[in-house]
Amino acid sequence: MKQRVPLTLAAVTAALAAVTGLAALTAPAAPAAGAPAAGAARMPVERSLLVCPAPSVSDIAETLYTALTPGAAAAGGKGSARLLGATKEAKPVLELKEPGKPVGAKASGAEAPALTGSADGFLAPGWSAQQTTVVSVGRTRGVLGVGCTAPGTDFWFPGVSTAKGREDYVHVTNPDDTAAVVDIKLFGPDGAVKAEAGTSENIRIDPKSSKAISLSSLAPGVQLADVTAHVTTRAGRVGATAQAGEEGVGSDWLPASVDPTGTLVLPGIPADATSVRLVAFAPGEEDADLKILLAGPNASISPAGNEQLHVKAGMTASADLKDVTRGEPGSLVLSPADGKQAVPVVAAVRIARGGGAKQDIGFIPAAAPVGARATVADNRTDENATVLSLTVASGADAKVKVTASPGTDGGEAASQEVTVKAGTTQNLTLAPAGGKGAYALTVETLSGGPVHAARTLTLPRDGIPMFTVQTLSDDHSTVSVPKATQDLSVLTD
Repeated sequence: MKQRVPLTLAAVTAALAAVTGLAALTAPAAPAAGAPAAGAARMPVERSLLVCPAPSVSDIAETLYTALTPGAAAAGGKGSARLLGATKEAKPVLELKEPGKPVGAKASGAEAPALTGSADGFLAPGWSAQQTTVVSVGRTRGVLGVGCTAPGTDFWFPGVSTAKGREDYVHVTNPDDTAAVVDIKLFGPDGAVKAEAGTSENIRIDPKSSKAISLSSLAPGVQLADVTAHVTTRAGRVGATAQAGEEGVGSDWLPASVDPTGTLVLPGIPADATSVRLVAFAPGEEDADLKILLAGPNASISPAGNEQLHVKAGMTASADLKDVTRGEPGSLVLSPADGKQAVPVVAAVRIARGGGAKQDIGFIPAAAPVGARATVADNRTDENATVLSLTVASGADAKVKVTASPGTDGGEAASQEVTVKAGTTQNLTLAPAGGKGAYALTVETLSGGPVHAARTLTLPRDGIPMFTVQTLSDDHSTVSVPKATQDLSVLTD
């Protein structure tokens, strides 16, 4: 057995002197006596990571990827940003060269893979990417749009279904070099749905790979119109997004709801929505009584006959709001009913536009505010194709700056300042001057708020108002960095 050599007092003194000398050379200068302690500074992030699901299983799918880092090009700035196929031998799908100018790439058919990507240096802060897929015919034709998201460990999807005629999947993508392990739990109107043994737990997602998991396969024979799916990881981190298809009606992506909270905003319900169905879930041990408000162009109102929604703990609840917007833009605001305690919930809405055989569906999850800045990367210059909705659910009026980037094929950026009154939703159309190709919209909060936002993209086909809605949330382009000061007392404790 090797013996430990005792340190002499001289050795300890010499070691402390050496460490103290190094600290004096490398530590920042101490503040002057009596000066206030410096607060944390906001600094641009140095690296961003995004994950995009595999677009479609249709052979006739046409997908456009668009990416942008907002802001102006910096002289001498260095950085890289690119999306790669989520495979071990990945090749770049697109690469960004400078801020402020979007880049696009196209893919066709069912072989387009899930993507992972990273941005660093001056291209990391606010880096955003999106994929938009058009499936013009088939059982679940429609426009499917989704923003690429940062990987995580916990995702809620209220609004999925295992009903007959629905084809719903959860796409799970592992961007890392080690395997991830996930669980998927389903909750219906009566609580937890019993899954078939061995299907919903310990699902392995290999490194640099993606897997689409059919929700119907987890509980064969169980047909429920309204379900909440909960995806968690046992190991690793993943990107997760739900995809819903309704036979003969349409299809779209359903991103995860914002984390459970007592007040939720679901922004940007299209003015011409013919059907709006609200689905909510209370994951805790307390029932939730929610007040439902529609924030319209002039004020917030309670939908007649649907003023409140009772959500039992551990159970999925729903409300059919029909054509609640009645030709005007609106956003749903869920908050504790009068006199009731705030109970954390998650929520989403299913929206239909058109009617009969000429309709399409889309989904809006409860969203976080745009915060300091948020971007939606793919917008089109076609007439009435792009509509931005801005909502202030409560509090003070807000002022925001909206910027339309140049198009992927040319054009000049345009910007506009907008004031949104508390309790209202305002729609805006803004495109780059002479813009060609896809362009990005960036929303910055100047004062007031908080502001919630969503963009509706309409790409009609054969008389069908095919559409998709994406919410905008804070791009977290900065991070709080505490300021360090010299403190040699730690060496003598």
